[in-house]
Amino acid sequence: MKKLLYAVASLAILMAPAQAETKYRFAIVPKAMNNPFFDVARDGCLKRAKELGNVECIYKGPVEHEPATQAQIIQDFITQKVDGIAISVADVPSMTKSIEAAAAAGIAVITFDADAPGSKRSAYIGTNNKDFGLALGKQLAQLKPEGGKYAIVSGGPGAKNLAERVDGVRESLKGTKWVEVAGSPTFCNDDPALAVQQMSDLRTATPDLGAIVPIGGWPMFAPEGYKAFVNKNRKDIDAGKLTLVVADTLKMQLELLRDGYSNALTGQRPFEMGEKAMDTLLALKKGEKVPDVIYTGLDLVTKDNVAKLLN
Repeated sequence: MKKLLYAVASLAILMAPAQAETKYRFAIVPKAMNNPFFDVARDGCLKRAKELGNVECIYKGPVEHEPATQAQIIQDFITQKVDGIAISVADVPSMTKSIEAAAAAGIAVITFDADAPGSKRSAYIGTNNKDFGLALGKQLAQLKPEGGKYAIVSGGPGAKNLAERVDGVRESLKGTKWVEVAGSPTFCNDDPALAVQQMSDLRTATPDLGAIVPIGGWPMFAPEGYKAFVNKNRKDIDAGKLTLVVADTLKMQLELLRDGYSNALTGQRPFEMGEKAMDTLLALKKGEKVPDVIYTGLDLVTKDNVAKLLN
């Protein structure tokens, strides 16, 4: 009888379902959800989460560039006790406090796209933003070595990644014949329509402005307004009197470049940022060590190679 009971018990153990795999909920918090750049990062996050199987990607941020709203969203995720958060930092001081609160709650925190290096985040995933700015400036210098007056269009004044890009552009053009105009950079707060307006205002304020360098793709994210600006200045652009070197390489931007609406693009890799964010947060939850900084690289695009990137 004992042997029979033992055999039944052994069979029951063999037939018992395997212990369910731990599921993780990771949030990705952009600076602004009305910025299509972050849509691409979201897509990378969702793709990788599906591949991993035991990960859920939650995408939520302010509709527009509002650091206070971003901080509140992060607090909500802390309250919900998500397993990890990836943040594109809109404002370093406020996000440093938010990251500290999340870390104190035992939540794994990383940054992507825009960093807060003095915070308690575990890793940064994204672009080397100083190199990004250097590349933008180098593209301008190569396209128009004779120089002239130039202006920069930036996003939020509190974003460290954008400040590094501005520094890179300036450093790259130092010692060339390019001179930055007064009032540069302008700050559009990641608002595409405002970025286009600022380009127009810069051109009006300095009629002989030789180049505009948006260090984010914002003006192109309002394609109709951007095309109207270019068409208004088409004569000078075609004559080489106004050069447009724009950051980012989303599909709509590549199409605009192909169609003659910019001279060059320098692109980041937001899809890869979203993918790596999931991998990195999962590694942290498993107690694994991760690199402090994970750079995702740049793409330099002109009319000579834009067709290849669109294929």
